[in-house]
Amino acid sequence: MPTTPATVAQISPEITSNGVQPSGAAAPIMLELVDEDGTTIGTAEKLAAHQAPGQLHRAFSVFLFDESGRLLLQRRALGKYHSPGVWSNTCCGHPYPGEAPFAAAARRTFEELGVSPTLLAEAGTVRYNHPDPASGLVEQEFNHLFVGLVQAEPRPDPEEIEDTAFVTAAELAERHAAAPFSAWFMTVLDAARPAVRELTGPSGGW
Repeated sequence: MPTTPATVAQISPEITSNGVQPSGAAAPIMLELVDEDGTTIGTAEKLAAHQAPGQLHRAFSVFLFDESGRLLLQRRALGKYHSPGVWSNTCCGHPYPGEAPFAAAARRTFEELGVSPTLLAEAGTVRYNHPDPASGLVEQEFNHLFVGLVQAEPRPDPEEIEDTAFVTAAELAERHAAAPFSAWFMTVLDAARPAVRELTGPSGGW
């Protein structure tokens, strides 16, 4: 899908939540259901939305790069119910109902990695349907893409992230051929490439 004009903003480390999600461990995590145009049409509980055949819902994916143009990857924690132990992009997740995707991307990046982007820009949207053979769950997502810069050292939450790595484009190709990645990874990366190239420059190889 075409990339939207980049909207750039400075992100504060204090952005961790916008208060729309109810507090308390027992509260169900609700996702925003959308139609094919990305218009909100309702809500669904997170696991229910991912059970086959899946319900189309709003999501986001973040790609952060260091000053050398290397992409920050994460390996999802082994305890996660969906796609555990596989490599994926810097951060991905779902806005709470009523939460702006941009705010959700900044919030979740800080929650998972312990860092805030120094720069974050919109990079378009992509819609996909990716079943996960290992779990039987289905990713039916209308995904908002973001690219940006990170300057601090990641401090990942071990309940969310098993490992992290900064990779060049060539190193990513080698890693992708040798190790399991999330089912959605190449779809979201390919959709974000125009904005990635704009951010990293022609020498980055992306």
